[in-house]
Amino acid sequence: MSMNINRRVLVVERPRYIVPTANCFQLDNSAVPAISDGQLRLRTLWLSLDVMLYARVKRISSDAEPVALGDVMVGPTVGRVEESNNPAYKVGELLSGFWGWQDYGVSDGSRVRKLDFCSGHPSQALSAYGASAFGAYVALHELAPPKSGESVVVGTATGGLGQIAGQIAKLKGCRVVGIAGGAEKCRIAVDLLGFDACVDHRSSDFAGKLRTACSQGIDVFVDTIGGKALDAVMPLLNRNARIAACGLMDTPRIGEPVYSGKYQYSMSLLNELINRRLQLRGLVVFDHIRQYAAAFHRDMQAWLAAGSVKPLEEVVNGLENAPEAFQGLFEGRNLGKLLIKVAD
Repeated sequence: MSMNINRRVLVVERPRYIVPTANCFQLDNSAVPAISDGQLRLRTLWLSLDVMLYARVKRISSDAEPVALGDVMVGPTVGRVEESNNPAYKVGELLSGFWGWQDYGVSDGSRVRKLDFCSGHPSQALSAYGASAFGAYVALHELAPPKSGESVVVGTATGGLGQIAGQIAKLKGCRVVGIAGGAEKCRIAVDLLGFDACVDHRSSDFAGKLRTACSQGIDVFVDTIGGKALDAVMPLLNRNARIAACGLMDTPRIGEPVYSGKYQYSMSLLNELINRRLQLRGLVVFDHIRQYAAAFHRDMQAWLAAGSVKPLEEVVNGLENAPEAFQGLFEGRNLGKLLIKVAD
């Protein structure tokens, strides 16, 4: 690649289906951006692909403006300072930020952070310390805190949020049951991540197997799926159980009708909330940064040092592969926190 070229992934159309497909993006070449006084140029090393970025491709929330057509796709990034006109940042320093899917980004220093907390493992700024991991921390400290000895069920057990949530719940002394798509993911959740059990949501008797795995009921559900997972969990919730609603990965696949009233318990959720005295809270990670970011970093640093949390990463090499990998995230193809390695 020429040092004078900045490859960029642009948003060129809105999703045609519920699942955002690779055709929404286009790889583009432009000149490497110059910097002015007070600015720095960053060489992108890592990108994080997150479900929350869907709102930036197609407007689904008042909290996020969509990326304009023809603009660079946004997302969490880690990079190295290549040139600096800002005295606070030196050439060669590693920073995390949000400059998006491109080889080079420019910052005035206001929305970046030095990687003094994980300089030896820069990808961990987007996995163990990233938005998904922070969401797991908030879910189990604020939205649906479990007590030692309680039963916790975690959706997408090997995903970016689920894998960390399960490990935090184990640290809190809970029995943890994961939900994942496929036997291999369930094996990894138990053997590598320390879950007590994991149920394959693709199995023909998913609801029955979940009931067997949760013979004492469920006290906390970290829901990243919705749909049939929520349907299977609802009858098993104990009185005063808590639900942290963190995602809706059970989106209809291409060509399927949108929900069509097929989820029995989802449609009667209010009735279940009342009868079982349930608590249901939704997660938007940005709401909790001021209150929990410092404690999260402190605790995660200690857990990583002790080996109590083992972040699972899936690395895809090459900026050009980000669109296809992003589609795969919504199709459940990833095993671990999905990252793009852009450069060394």
